[in-house]
This record gives sequence, C-alpha cells and structure tokens, in this order.
Amino acid sequence: MNQWEQYFRKVVPYVPGEQPSVPGMIKLNTNENPYPPSPKVKKAMEELDMDKLRLYPDPTSHALAEALSTVYGVNKEQIFVGVGSDDVLGTAFLTFFNAEEPILFPDITYSFYEVWAGLYRIPYVTLPLLEDFSVRKEDYYRKNGGIIIANPNAPTSLNMDLEAIRDILLNNKESIVIVDEAYVDFGGESALSLLAEFENLLVVQTFSKSYSMAGIRIGYAFGAPSLIKAMNDVKYSYNSYTMNLPSLWYGAEAVNDQAYHNKMLAKIISTRTWVIEELKKLGFTMPDSKANFLFATHKEIPAEKIFLALREKNIYVRYFNKPRINNYLRITIGTDKEMETLMSALAEILKVTSLTN
Repeated sequence: MNQWEQYFRKVVPYVPGEQPSVPGMIKLNTNENPYPPSPKVKKAMEELDMDKLRLYPDPTSHALAEALSTVYGVNKEQIFVGVGSDDVLGTAFLTFFNAEEPILFPDITYSFYEVWAGLYRIPYVTLPLLEDFSVRKEDYYRKNGGIIIANPNAPTSLNMDLEAIRDILLNNKESIVIVDEAYVDFGGESALSLLAEFENLLVVQTFSKSYSMAGIRIGYAFGAPSLIKAMNDVKYSYNSYTMNLPSLWYGAEAVNDQAYHNKMLAKIISTRTWVIEELKKLGFTMPDSKANFLFATHKEIPAEKIFLALREKNIYVRYFNKPRINNYLRITIGTDKEMETLMSALAEILKVTSLTN
C-alpha cells in the first residue's frame, strides 16, 4: 500500500442494475419506463438553441421549478431540483442527517441508503420488515437522527397508506422524515398533502420512472422552505450548476404534458394487472404492487434458476442474492409484447424444469 492510500475514503459502492447491450433483448431489470417521453420533449430537443450551450445553466432551475410548482400546487420555494433523485437524496443525507443518533430505514429497501450512510459517516439502524414485507410503523417511534422510507418500497413494491406515514411524522417531530416516492405515480398515494402539516417532511420524486426520462437525470424534492434552503446551501457549496440546460428545458416540457403522462401510466397499470394474473396461473405469488414492477416468487422453482434461464433467452430481470429476498425476482413492467414474450418464456422454463426435477 502506498502511504497516501491510508487517507482514501473507502466505501462499499452501490451496485446498479445490469445494463446489458444484446440485440433483441428484453430488459426488465432496472424499472425503466417502456414508453418514450412526451412528444413535447422530442419537440424541445429539435428546437434546442445550440448557442445557449456555451452559457452556464440557471443554478436555481427556475423554469423547471416553475413547471413543477404549477402542476403540483407547491410554491417554488418548496422545490429542490437535482440530477436524478439519487442526487436529491444524497444531498438530503448530507444536509439533514448529522445527529449522533442513528437514522432509521427498513432492512429491505433501496440499497443506496446504506451507501450514503457509509459515505457520509452517518450511523444507521435497519428495521426488519414484517414477514409480508410491510413496514411496522411502531418500529419508528424511537429516538433517531432521521428517517427515510421508500413508498412504494423497492424492491418489494408495497405501499404504506398515508395515515401510517402521518403517524410516523407525528411520532418524530424532532427529526427529518424523508419519503422517497420514485414509484408513487403507479398506484401509491403521495405524502405531498402532508407538507402543510409537517415542516420536517421531505418528499422526493423523479423523472426516471413515470416520466420516461431515466437517461436525462432529473429528480426533485418538496419540503418546507427552510429545508429547501438548507439543501440549496449545501448544493451551492460544492456545485452550483448541477442541472444541465437541456435537462431543465426537457423536464419542464414533460411535466407540463400531464395528459400524456397519465395516458402512459394507465397503460402500464393495465399491463401490470394482466401480468399479475398470468404469473399467478404459472404458480407465482407476489405482494400487491403499487409500482411499475412486481416482486415475484415461485412456489416450486428457485428464483435464481429462473433468473439464469431467462438470461439465456436474453430476457433480463433483477435477482437479489440477499437474505430474505433471495427467492424473489423483481420484474419490470414492459410493453404488452415484451410481457407476452416473458410469459411464454416462463411457461417453457417451468415446464422444462418440472420435467427434469
């Protein structure tokens, strides 16, 4: 080891979902939206003034914040914009989680929470989900340095009702509670309506899922003006220009086209309903999903075996080799055609596996 290496900040990094590049593949492993963004985004791309790219983007993200303000009925002073919800959440961790007491989050959830806690030297405690993967709200009625809950949760797909979130807030008035709503548009109920009641609430959402813009990297948060100011102070202390100019423009166009947004959501939810019934016919069970993915397990065939067999057919789903969830597959909802191909492949795999057992 070189002498200077002892001073490196060593962390265990987040491992993103595999990004394969195989001709003809069906990619159902990273919860991307199978449909394109709003046509207004494409139009904005075609009309982009290239001369403006020589200028720095607006550090306040005014145009995008204004569009979000109009659509969601929240003052611009209550909106923070970042490079994907990961950037927003990472900034929130750095800004708010600085107490000696540990922060709290479920043992089965978005694995980036542990990474940020390690990176920023934040003590944390993971609280076990119940056997059905639901959150026991009473577990969070204890002294802490902050709370973060993904709702709907990933990878389990389950959604907590709004009253449960409200109870957690009522019992934690002295710490910041973050509700990570990356998947809320697919059937969950947003905690946005609780902002007027709780100044310690931060609601985080993203353009990556329901707005079909994972490649553009836009995330945003809603909270009391004091929270948003604190986050901006931290952001401006290390990078004032986090959002690039095209993203700000494309994001505003996407959020202003709610008719298209709702139409695509309805298609995904309809496909999800059909896929659930087809998977059940094949012997799978799963929690009641309120996300754009399913968390499925088969009653006889191990998840890893199915995962590997699907890969051989160039169909990619997500497998987590972790305690309690190592017999589940996370399956993104794709187009109807993609899901029909998946169902045929699963039927074939299960038939072959049953004959060889």
